[in-house]
Amino acid sequence: MKSRAVIIASLALCLAAAPALAEEPPLAPDDRATWSFVWENDYFANTDRNYTNGVRIAYLSGLKQPEGVSSFLAHDLLGAGQEAGIRRGFAVGHSIFTPEDTLATQPLPDQHPYAGWLYGEYSVVVQQRQRVQQITLQAGVVGPAAQGEWLQNNWHDLIGGDPVNGWDNQIGNEPGFVISYDRQFRSVYDIGDNGFGADITPTIGASLGNVDTRARGGLTLRIGNDLRNDYGPPRVRPALAGAGFFSPVDDFSWHLFIGVNGSAVAHNIFLDGSLFRDDDPQVDKNVLVGEVQAGLALQFRRVQIAYTFVTRTKEFETQKSAQQFGAVSLSVKF
Repeated sequence: MKSRAVIIASLALCLAAAPALAEEPPLAPDDRATWSFVWENDYFANTDRNYTNGVRIAYLSGLKQPEGVSSFLAHDLLGAGQEAGIRRGFAVGHSIFTPEDTLATQPLPDQHPYAGWLYGEYSVVVQQRQRVQQITLQAGVVGPAAQGEWLQNNWHDLIGGDPVNGWDNQIGNEPGFVISYDRQFRSVYDIGDNGFGADITPTIGASLGNVDTRARGGLTLRIGNDLRNDYGPPRVRPALAGAGFFSPVDDFSWHLFIGVNGSAVAHNIFLDGSLFRDDDPQVDKNVLVGEVQAGLALQFRRVQIAYTFVTRTKEFETQKSAQQFGAVSLSVKF
């Protein structure tokens, strides 16, 4: 992990010293919405433990003048100016967490608790020439009502996998709420005249809620064509993610990316249990958690597909090894 971070930091310094920093043009008109589907699963790393599955389906509008709550969030909280582009989004998502030993029926106090998280999401995204800001509100339910047991065991039945036996020990039902703020700063470096280049995108953010409370910061490096199309592919929160949209200018583009992200975690209901009761299964979490991701994104006309492989450091003290999983995303412009 440390060696990867040093390599990325070195590449960032090299790009920062390059003379070909290109001025960001004004925002191009973009009235088409972006629909995206993200599936994250540790099957891609040949494991079945801890954060084992995440799914998110999202809609993000094209550029438009906001009204009501969206206008308040964009103009009064995020400071959107006259040249800013504003988007409004909605999403639904589901995440599943399990211990390493999914055959045992008894509680496993040194392993990740069972938990499911079903939520809806509302977001406002403000895009300006060299940065994107967004506020995201998530509301849903943690516990048996999230139907993690039903979803996981039916999926295992479908693919011929072993049953997961310990769901009677999961975190109890609780309404969940998270409000998040994220800000990305992009610097694009053109290499030649054919749209090829590289960029650096630092990211900062924070989340507050009874499900997840943390501060985070990260850095993404990309190389490829038409990098101004987007800010990277979408992910399931909490993650080093793109802004949720892409604005294609050509029939085809591509980019490779690598990123690092660090979080200081104050509360994680999936490890700490509820803030309001003390009978939930829990483990001693690590306050500092790091993540490295790398992948490839391809855009064909109004379709973008991406694959990301993620390595996340240990999130709790008795975790045996780092978490690894893959993320596949499909985004379409309508």
